[in-house]
Amino acid sequence: MTKADNMLSILWMLRSGRRKTAKQLAEALDIHVRTVYRCIDSLCASGVPIVADSGPNGGYTILSRFADSPLVFDADEQKGLVHAAIFAKEAGYPHSDALDRATDKLKRYANDEQLDALERHGLGLSVIEPPLDGAYQSYLQSLEEAAGKGRTLEMDYDKGRGETSPARLFDPYGIVYWKGTWYAVGLCGYREDVRSFRVDRIRGLRQTDRRFERPASFSAKDYLLGQLLRDSKDQAEWETVRIHSQEQVLNELCRHWLFGHALTERELETATFRLERSTLTTYVPYFLMPYGTALRIESALLVSRMREATARLLVHYEAMQSSNECGEVEKR
Repeated sequence: MTKADNMLSILWMLRSGRRKTAKQLAEALDIHVRTVYRCIDSLCASGVPIVADSGPNGGYTILSRFADSPLVFDADEQKGLVHAAIFAKEAGYPHSDALDRATDKLKRYANDEQLDALERHGLGLSVIEPPLDGAYQSYLQSLEEAAGKGRTLEMDYDKGRGETSPARLFDPYGIVYWKGTWYAVGLCGYREDVRSFRVDRIRGLRQTDRRFERPASFSAKDYLLGQLLRDSKDQAEWETVRIHSQEQVLNELCRHWLFGHALTERELETATFRLERSTLTTYVPYFLMPYGTALRIESALLVSRMREATARLLVHYEAMQSSNECGEVEKR
């Protein structure tokens, strides 16, 4: 660590209110005792009221009026940092190790009362997210670092259904977390245009020697929202869908990003949406299927697609049942 880091660490340890000897400080920071003396001298010269007591029970302390002051973070700020770290780690934040080190510093240099409060607040908050594998974490970290350093990457990407597209150069302008999924937004060398890519579909990332400059006014977040919720002037591409159900069912449905942003009218047990026709013929029927008979839908197109989707499922599971029954007969 640098001298500034050592000085700050010593200051945090003394601010806890516990008397520390030079040897204890040196062992805790894995530095030489003489380095501790030099740091103490520099802190005193900068105005920190450090008191040195000699004798068997001696050591260094800081005057209480200074130790009680909010040096860096007050109690609410510390709690906020711990909670933010929990959210970020569970969402797959690519620099979780740095988060652990930061929160460890908060706890290491806190006094007993502060440490107890941090532990209790940390245990009082939980986030449920699906675990991310090591490759996913690695890709997120590579994308974030490349975005920060302006370095072009070479990317292998799965377009879906296992179909991998040719390797492309990619200038990552930023990564965005949206409803449980991470997206990378940037300039695609294959299309020569800005594109968004789901990180869970990336199959390989490699560094290159190329550099790029992110457009000054560009926002990865705004671009992604514009793609996911793009408005079309062609009204023929849109469909009004009215759904009737219990209030709590509609509340849950409206929390989904697509339906929530497409909501045009809401009554207690009725919700009206303006949705792209292309979504009604793809994943919307499969998203609504788990609701079963709890929904009554007013849209001929969506109802037709729901019937087709359920018919395919029925054929699939009937064939599966027949196969299982034949297998049971053969075993007998």
